[in-house]
Amino acid sequence: MNSAYLDLIRIRFMMMLAYRVNYYSGIIIYAINIGAYYFLWQAIYGDQPSLGGFTVAQMTTYVAVSWMARAFYFNNLDREIATEIRDGSVAIQFIRPYSYLMVKMMQGLGEGIFRLLLFMVPGMIIVCLIFPVSLPTDPFVWLLYLVMLAFSFLINTQINMLTGLFAFFVENNEGMMRMKRVMVDLFSGVVVPISFFPGWLEMVMKWLPFQAITYLPSSVFTGRTAGSEVWGVLGLQAIWFVVLLLPIWWVWRMARYRLFVQGG
Repeated sequence: MNSAYLDLIRIRFMMMLAYRVNYYSGIIIYAINIGAYYFLWQAIYGDQPSLGGFTVAQMTTYVAVSWMARAFYFNNLDREIATEIRDGSVAIQFIRPYSYLMVKMMQGLGEGIFRLLLFMVPGMIIVCLIFPVSLPTDPFVWLLYLVMLAFSFLINTQINMLTGLFAFFVENNEGMMRMKRVMVDLFSGVVVPISFFPGWLEMVMKWLPFQAITYLPSSVFTGRTAGSEVWGVLGLQAIWFVVLLLPIWWVWRMARYRLFVQGG
């Protein structure tokens, strides 16, 4: 990897470190969210041993790991890209000797590493002390989950970049970015596991990339998906990563001929 890109990762990490207090409060907010969902699902389950293919214990772990995974893969690259397009500063990127899209990916990675070390990990420790979260004991499951978590970051970042790049074609894509955020949280399985959706909608979700962000990795972590099936879900993540490269490349290629600047 080009050393300049590594520097971008380091710079973004240090930038996030300067505002680390904000993320300490974020841990509390996420713990409160997890607590709210925990008691909600406890009430929904009642005396039933399982719902939607999840036991009560699996659902508790699913909620905790899904929200803490979100703390890692979440970023605002879509808003950054849209802002740079609207103010025209993106024009400078066309003449610089590196890939603008790769720059954004590396900046997102620097933020992701910060969120992993100072948000997700300490947050998960705190949540495990408060709620009855069942962590897997098999080292292979942990290793596989970390690989899938990396794909979660990549796929979510690709969706963010694609959403941000649409600012080339509309003067204000704020509504699109808000819609994207709602769709990612809802259809990725953070709010409700995909197996709880109506049958027809669950089938539709399986043809969209959102499940690869949260639902598939969390299902493996909780043991709902096990055995040879884990290779299938990992392969599905890899496929979506490759597939999403195509629209990003196409939109970026078309955008190079549509650049205009608002303001002065």
